[in-house]
Amino acid sequence: MAQLTIRELVKTFPAPAGSLTVLNGISLELARGDQLAIVGPSGCGKSTLLHIMGTLDEPTRGDVLIDDQNPFALPPPALARFRNQRIGFIFQDHCLLPQLTALENVLLPVLGQRNVLSDDLRRGQELLDRVELLPRAAHRPSELSGGERQRVAVARALICEPSLLLADEPTGSLDETNARSVGDLLLDISRQMGTILICVTHSATLAERFPRRAQLTAGNLVESQ
Repeated sequence: MAQLTIRELVKTFPAPAGSLTVLNGISLELARGDQLAIVGPSGCGKSTLLHIMGTLDEPTRGDVLIDDQNPFALPPPALARFRNQRIGFIFQDHCLLPQLTALENVLLPVLGQRNVLSDDLRRGQELLDRVELLPRAAHRPSELSGGERQRVAVARALICEPSLLLADEPTGSLDETNARSVGDLLLDISRQMGTILICVTHSATLAERFPRRAQLTAGNLVESQ
């Protein structure tokens, strides 16, 4: 059963010469544990597509179903809760809060739902252990390397056990060694947890490691056979 279903997705933006179509009738189905890399030239709409999948932007037309639910039919407070509970985000910039420790950063999404409980604290520690950073739990971002900060961001994206994990250029600011390490981590953890992983990337090296790959060009998403 598909956990993510996209049907005839269209996204247009107003432009001086008329509307600009960025996504033109995209359809896609992904099931639990699927891993998809999306590549394409700069400005082709990869991040726009990812933002719509993550409910950060709305489609002009078409359907997006996550766990058989249309999140865009929800009122804003319910949509925010849905996003917090079902979707994890990883960006090129780790987006960690500098005044918080690694563990506190990992636990931030929990605060969108409730006060942090002992079970949440234990899960945060387990995730830091999984990304090999438990000994650095009390360190702030300025005391961590670029690769370590991105691994904290991966742990943070997983704290609410999302159905969908979205990564936008997750290795774009890392050197080759750290990029491979973070790529390994994303693929391994999503496979172990059964989470759908969708990664937008310019890195052919990273994309080639995904079992499913698709090219976004001229508003259309074409999956490699």
